[in-house]
Amino acid sequence: MEELTPTEGHDYQAEENPITQPAEVPQEVIETEAIIAPVEEAEAQWGRNRLNVEPISDAVDRIKDEIHKVVVGQDEMLDLLIVAMLAGGHVILEGVPGIAKTLTAKLLAQTIHTDFSRIQFTPDLMPSDVVGTTVFNMKTSDFTFNKGPIFSNIVLVDEINRAPAKTQSALFEVMEERQVTTDGTTHKMSFPFMVLATQNPIEQEGTYKLPEAQLDRFLFRVLLSYPSLDEEVAILERFKDDFTGKVSADVRPTVTATQLAEYRELIEQVHIRPELLKYIAEIIHNTRNNGDLFLGASPRASLAIMRTAKTKAAMSGRDFVTPDDIRFVVSPVLNHRIILTPEREMEGFTVDDVIGDIVEKIEVPR
Repeated sequence: MEELTPTEGHDYQAEENPITQPAEVPQEVIETEAIIAPVEEAEAQWGRNRLNVEPISDAVDRIKDEIHKVVVGQDEMLDLLIVAMLAGGHVILEGVPGIAKTLTAKLLAQTIHTDFSRIQFTPDLMPSDVVGTTVFNMKTSDFTFNKGPIFSNIVLVDEINRAPAKTQSALFEVMEERQVTTDGTTHKMSFPFMVLATQNPIEQEGTYKLPEAQLDRFLFRVLLSYPSLDEEVAILERFKDDFTGKVSADVRPTVTATQLAEYRELIEQVHIRPELLKYIAEIIHNTRNNGDLFLGASPRASLAIMRTAKTKAAMSGRDFVTPDDIRFVVSPVLNHRIILTPEREMEGFTVDDVIGDIVEKIEVPR
């Protein structure tokens, strides 16, 4: 019998229970089977299912089923949106027009028993149009605060880069601290609170670049691409008899705010070993000492990776984090927090290229 060593990307395989194969089995078959590490071996190495996270994975499946009544493909975007919602973070969706950014955000809100509002950012939008304003009530001879559209549970900010910096700054406090302060009075946001922003990276006329401080407040930046040929055909098939998108009305709420709060408490208890915490820290530290980068990631990024990796583990039915959970969230967490050097940018490098190099260089914990 020939003992196999763990393959790259799946080093969480337990040493005390090695996978063995007959010597006559072709090497390529052995490598393929070694890549698929059994769940019980992962448990032996990284933790055990002491928590019942099945309600989380079941809720995620229900949300996906509802959204897929309308949206074809975009599975990674959907996974990341649900991770962010469960982790309590905000998401910026970036891609060309017409690839279901706004539609998916609206459908996600439909699957939750919470309020939803949409703000269309334009160059003439004022901060008071977002957070609200204080007005004088002549009947009561008193000032009252009229809440703006930001006072909701899930807020869709469409084309966030259309508004000037002054209006964008109105989101700073509410995104970070879940509150709005006007005229010396603080107004708390209700739970849950999530901002989903869309951005078109192609058209730059009449747009304002988001400042780094605001980008850093987004948990993920999800980069979207065109659907595949098969997905395009499936889209046409689905809507050939539904020109107005009536099928969107079939998407039903499946999760309540109370359940979301319970899920977050469970996710906080998901186990992550010290080796994986060091793995996250090494990735972030490398961004600060990398010759290809002008700006590295802050501790907020490392905390975001830890939170979202634990969430991804719970969504997968596990109460322990594996290296694959971390690798899944690294790019969307970092791609808007680091900046390339001008030389690398002129050479055609992308941020994702550098992130991929960093992840490949750092040894995965065994």
